[in-house]
Formats: sequence, structure tokens, C-alpha cells
Amino acid sequence: MIKELAEIDIKPGHERDFEAAAAVAKGLFLASKGCLAFRLHRSMEQPSRYRMFVEWETIEDHMVEFRNSDAFLEWRRLCGPFFQNPPRVEHLTVVVEGKTHDESADALAAE
Repeated sequence: MIKELAEIDIKPGHERDFEAAAAVAKGLFLASKGCLAFRLHRSMEQPSRYRMFVEWETIEDHMVEFRNSDAFLEWRRLCGPFFQNPPRVEHLTVVVEGKTHDESADALAAE
């Protein structure tokens, strides 16, 4: 599995419009071959900056299948008008991961 990270700067004043368009575009990603998850995060310090994380089975699912699909064209049609400049995209793999242990969940499961 790989993660696509796209840093997206939006034209100031268009944040809510972009978020609405991205909510629609989410389905385009999730219906695409190899897409496992989609998340859009908004920066608290720079409210016109977003980071989109998309999990793909393979890099080819993103760079070949999705990027050459009608779904990609529709994503750009929906969200592209709000971009301040083109998104900066890179692909990541997890090298270290950790999660907190939720003891309350364990207590409920034991009941």
C-alpha cells in the first residue's frame, strides 16, 4: 500500500466551495481501481492550505489507472478552479507507526 500526499493551496475565500467540491470528488477516488481510503485535512495555521491523503494498493493504481481516467478529469473539473497553484504530490510508505491503546474499549469488550 502507498499513500498519496497532495498539498493543495486554495484561492483565499474559496475554502468552503473547495471543501464541497472535494466531498463530491471523494466518491470518484473511492470508486477507482485500487483506492482504499480518502482523507482531506485543512491546516489550522494556514486555512487556505489542505493536505489530501489517498491510500492506493499500488503506485500504478494512482499514476496510471486513476491519472488516465475520466474520474481524474472530473476531480480536476470540480476542484481545479479553486487551486491557487497546481497541487504538490508525492507518494509515501509507512516506515514507523504507532497508536495509543484504548483501555476503555478493552474494558467494554471484556464485559
